[in-house]
Amino acid sequence: MKTDCEENNFKIIKEQGITYPKGIKAAGINCGIRQTRKDLALIYSSEIASSAAVYTQNKFKAAPLWVTEENLSRSGGKLQAILVNSGVANACTGEQGLQDARETVKYVSDSLQIKEEYVAVTSTGKIGEFLPMDKMRDGVKEAVSKLSLKGGTDAAEAIMTTDTRKKEIAISFTLNEKEIRIGGIAKGSGMIHPNMATMLAFITTDIAIESSLLQDALTEVIGKTFNMVTVDGDTSTNDMVIVLANGLAGNRTIVEKNEDYHQFRDNLYAVTEYLAKEIARDGEGATRLIEVEVKNALTDIDAGKIAKTVAGSLLVKAAIYGHDPNWGRIFAAAGYSGAQIDVNKIDLFVKEKIVSDGQPLPFSKDTVRKYLEESTEIKIIIDLKIGNGKATAWGCDLTHEYVNINTKYN
Repeated sequence: MKTDCEENNFKIIKEQGITYPKGIKAAGINCGIRQTRKDLALIYSSEIASSAAVYTQNKFKAAPLWVTEENLSRSGGKLQAILVNSGVANACTGEQGLQDARETVKYVSDSLQIKEEYVAVTSTGKIGEFLPMDKMRDGVKEAVSKLSLKGGTDAAEAIMTTDTRKKEIAISFTLNEKEIRIGGIAKGSGMIHPNMATMLAFITTDIAIESSLLQDALTEVIGKTFNMVTVDGDTSTNDMVIVLANGLAGNRTIVEKNEDYHQFRDNLYAVTEYLAKEIARDGEGATRLIEVEVKNALTDIDAGKIAKTVAGSLLVKAAIYGHDPNWGRIFAAAGYSGAQIDVNKIDLFVKEKIVSDGQPLPFSKDTVRKYLEESTEIKIIIDLKIGNGKATAWGCDLTHEYVNINTKYN
C-alpha cells in the first residue's frame, strides 16, 4: 500500500480539515455538557453519502454505536449527518442510553429535515453517565444554525476530551482528471489500544464510490493505521470511525476494485495514518512518539504482532521516557509477541545498528541516550530476515503525567 505523497499524487491542504470536500459543512459549539470547552460537533453533507463505519470490539459497546449501526443497516450504508458530543460517553447506560441516543438522532433529523436513518451519533467522555437531553436538544438546534464551511476546526475541538490539541487533515488528489478531496478529524489520547478503533475519527470525501467498497477500503486501511496505535493498553467502549463519500467530485462511481479503487484506498490510508500518528503523539502525558517498524518477518501478521507488542510494552515505554538505551526490553517484548522469530538472524536499530544476527554490537550508549533525550520522534527498526512481512506500529512513552491525568479525570 503506497503512502508517499508523490506516488499517490496527493497534496496536503494546510489549514483545512473535515469540510474541505465539496458539500460538507460542520459546526462545533458548547451546549453546556462541559463548563467552557466546546462539547458538541455536527458534520453534514448536502447530499446523501455512501458511508462506512468500524466499531470498537469492547463488549460494553456504547449506546450511540449500537444506534448508528442500526441506522446504517436501515439506510443501506447511507448517511448525511454525524453528531458527536464530548463530556458524557453514554456507555454502560442500558436501555435508557439507547433511548437517549435514538432521541438525539430525532433531534438531528428534525432540525435538518432528513431521514432518521441518515443520522449517525456518537459520544465520548465519562462512562456510566446519562446524556443531559435538554442540553442536547438545544445544542443540536444551535449547531445546525452554525453549520458552515469554516466549522471544521470547531468540530475538531468539540470532540476532544483529554486531548491537548485538535487533530485534522485534508488532502486532494487527481483521479481521471477529477479532483478528489478527503478531510478528516480525530480524537484520542487515552484508552488507546489496537482493537478497532481505539478512538473517534470522522472522514469525509467527495468521491463517488459504492458503500460496500468504501467499507472494504476503510476496514483495510484501519488494520494498518488506527489498529496499530497503542498508548496504554485500554480499548474504549466508544471507539468508532465513520467515512462519508457524497460523490460531488463527479468521478465515475467506483463499483469494483480496479485502479481507481486502489488509488482512493491508498489516499484514504494516508489520511488515517496521519491521524493515527497524531493520536499516538498526543498520548496522555506523552513526551515522545514511538514508531516501531518491523520488516522481513515471516508474514505481515507476525510483523504486526511484534510491532504492536514492542510499542505497547510498558518497560519499553518507560525506558524511552527515561532515555535509557536498554535494548533488551525491546527483544523481550518481541519474544513474547507470539510471532515467529529466528533469534540468530534478528537485527535491531535505534539511531544506529546495535544488534546484528542476534548478537549485541559495540555501540555508543551516549549517542543513543542523546537521541532518546533530544528527539521527539523515536524510531525502532527490527529486521527479522526470515520473510517478506512488514508492519509499523505507533505508541508513546509512559510518563508520571499519565498517572496524574488518570487519577483526576472527570
